[in-house]
Amino acid sequence: MSLTATYARVSRRELHSSRSAAAIAVAVAIMLVCGWIGTEIVLHLLNEPAVLAAPANLAEGLASASTAPVGWLAGLAVGCALVGLVLVAVAVTPGRRARHLIKSERTVTVVDDEVIASALAGRAARVGGIDPDSTRVSISRKLATVHLVPTSGRPVHQDTVLDAVRGQLDGLHLQPPLRSRVVVALGGKVGA
Repeated sequence: MSLTATYARVSRRELHSSRSAAAIAVAVAIMLVCGWIGTEIVLHLLNEPAVLAAPANLAEGLASASTAPVGWLAGLAVGCALVGLVLVAVAVTPGRRARHLIKSERTVTVVDDEVIASALAGRAARVGGIDPDSTRVSISRKLATVHLVPTSGRPVHQDTVLDAVRGQLDGLHLQPPLRSRVVVALGGKVGA
C-alpha cells in the first residue's frame, strides 16, 4: 500500500465519524421489542398475566388494524415513514467530525474546528481593535463566520477584518477550504 493511500485512509477516518452509535441504538431498540414479545409469550405459556398485552391480543389487534380510524392509521404510517427516512439518511450520509486537514505532502495534520475558531477570533479582535471577549467564531464544513460586537463609539472596519481572516485561512491551507464571513453587530457594547 502506498504512502499516499495510507494518508488518504487516515484522513478519511479522522474527518468522518462512524455510524456505529445509530446502528447500536437501532439494535438495542429491536432487542428490547423482541425481549418484550418473548416475555409476553413466556408469561402466556405459564398462564401468568401479561405485562402490556397478551400475544393473542397483539395478534387480534394487528388483524383488526384495518377497522381503525383512517386518521389514526395515516398518522401511524407517516410516523413510520419519517423514522424510516431518518434511518436511511443516517445510513447514506457520511458523518462529519468538527475537524479540517492542513494540507501537507509529508504527513496528515488534523486540526479541530475549535482551534481554528480560536485563532480566527484572536486575529479578528487584534485587527478590529476590539476586546477578544466581544468576538465569536462559528465554523461549519465550508464556512467560518466571525461575529464582532464593537465597543460603542469605535467603528470596526469590516473589510479590514475580513481580509485578515481570509489571509489567516489561506495561510493554514485547510482541506476542505473554508470561506469566511464577518458580521459586525449593529449595536455596540459599552466601553471596555
